[in-house]
Amino acid sequence: MSGEKRHALLSASGAHRWLNCTPSARLEQEFEDNSGEAAAEGTAAHALSEHKLRRALKMRSKKPVSKYDSDEMDSYTGGYVEFVLELIEQAKQTCSDSKVLIEQRLDFSGYVPDGFGTGDCLVIADGTLHIIDFKYGQGVLVDAEDNPQMKLYALGALELFDGIYDIDTVSMTIYQPRRENVSTHMVYKESLYQWADEVLKPTAELAFDGCGEYRCGAWCQFCRAAVKCRARAEEKLRLTQFEFALPPLLTDGDIDEILSKLDDLTSWANGIKAYALEAAVSHGKEWSGFKLVEGRSNRKYSDEDVVAETAKAAGYRDIYRQNLITITEMEKLMGKSKFNEILGGLIEKPPGKPTLVPLLDKRPAMNTSNAKIDFTEG
Repeated sequence: MSGEKRHALLSASGAHRWLNCTPSARLEQEFEDNSGEAAAEGTAAHALSEHKLRRALKMRSKKPVSKYDSDEMDSYTGGYVEFVLELIEQAKQTCSDSKVLIEQRLDFSGYVPDGFGTGDCLVIADGTLHIIDFKYGQGVLVDAEDNPQMKLYALGALELFDGIYDIDTVSMTIYQPRRENVSTHMVYKESLYQWADEVLKPTAELAFDGCGEYRCGAWCQFCRAAVKCRARAEEKLRLTQFEFALPPLLTDGDIDEILSKLDDLTSWANGIKAYALEAAVSHGKEWSGFKLVEGRSNRKYSDEDVVAETAKAAGYRDIYRQNLITITEMEKLMGKSKFNEILGGLIEKPPGKPTLVPLLDKRPAMNTSNAKIDFTEG
């Protein structure tokens, strides 16, 4: 989590981006941070998990209250606390003076200019230093392996405790309950220092100065400048080399290249449309060949109680339809554990329709003969 009051230019949370596209950090400063509801919900979940962990460790803490409070959030944050407590107990077995820090400011400015961040939880002990980062988002699966945000936190933690404790390795864990993802990666302390000296430090200096080349990749997804980035536009528009030929006229190699870029291309195109609409609505921007119109809308009752009374007075009685609430609503109502206990045996999940995903996707490959049947029946 990035809980610091002042936002670092080269933040740990944005490290994946500025390490790959060094000029992006400075460019982003020209754009507002429109994080939205997901970020606000994540902040609320972090506050609740911090409170629960402090109370579990017999520290003083006042329970936070937010509009995002739910049984689901209570369950997921509780699971996070249980996970951390298990790590703490393991650390105590090998180190009698192990230490736990929550929401700890971590300074890694020895490698990154003005670099700092906030670690959700550190468990410091001889042998292994544990760093745990709580991710409440469910959109993007976050992997701890070679994760630059976690490595920056590790460097900040080593700055505080290397030499005080006999640390050999660093264990970095992403706890992402809404994706059922607990990803842990361990690295030798010396290899981390080597990466910091040889890769991190020179790259961070470029990024701080706004120098280097713009590069497109997965790291563009949350870049505030992505919608107006010329380098990204040029990368996406390269698909026009195929001149929108019909699929049978493309080679297999052409389709391979297109498939790998389609999701990001769609996201980029939707981002352009959203930016253009916002500029037209909020700032009166006029785009050549386009105009602002009122979109389609669905009719709705102005007052359902009055409508019902009026319809009944006119002699119509069969005007109600009762439906069971959705599975998602039911799970939120009961809480995940109670939901599984009470209704788990009554929920069925039919096989999903075949879909093409990158090889990095962790789902197992389908049997092609079964896929053909599912596709034709759909």
